[in-house]
Amino acid sequence: MTTWFDSPAEAGKRLHDVGYLADAATTTTAYLAGALEKPLLVEGPAGVGKTELAKAVSRATGAELVRLQCYEGLDEARALYEWNYKKQLLRIQAAGHDQAWEATHDDIFTDEFLLTRPLLTAIRREQPTVLLIDEVDKTDVEVEGLLLEVLSDFQVTIPEMGTGDRGAAAVRRPHLQREP
Repeated sequence: MTTWFDSPAEAGKRLHDVGYLADAATTTTAYLAGALEKPLLVEGPAGVGKTELAKAVSRATGAELVRLQCYEGLDEARALYEWNYKKQLLRIQAAGHDQAWEATHDDIFTDEFLLTRPLLTAIRREQPTVLLIDEVDKTDVEVEGLLLEVLSDFQVTIPEMGTGDRGAAAVRRPHLQREP
């Protein structure tokens, strides 16, 4: 379990120490989000400090900030992962005709050929992580479904690898902040 702050008062002090002035409601919410390991949804007009709150929590806790910038047309590959097809093709060519397809398949669908994107990076990190999902209201329904999987189970399925030890189950839950 990740405890970002020991109390709302400590959250306020540590956020202040890194240059973020938060009211009592914000410090209590930041404390509870960390203590309960639940996402923090921050809404408001542009310029009120939503993104800055995620950055401040990251600085105050020493956690790395991983940011997924949402936009219209964002797809799973840009949010989660892509395969390095060029490298896979080279491996297939290097294997030659002597290797069975099953062995080649198992050889090319490994971490060596996986290009991680923000969501996969955040849930695979062993160190404390703040995941900022910015402008989530601009995404398509498919990406919203992917975000629900990540936020509810803290894992994603990589069809070629599955979940669990070969797939993408969270090693440590990231502290999440979503912004519409």
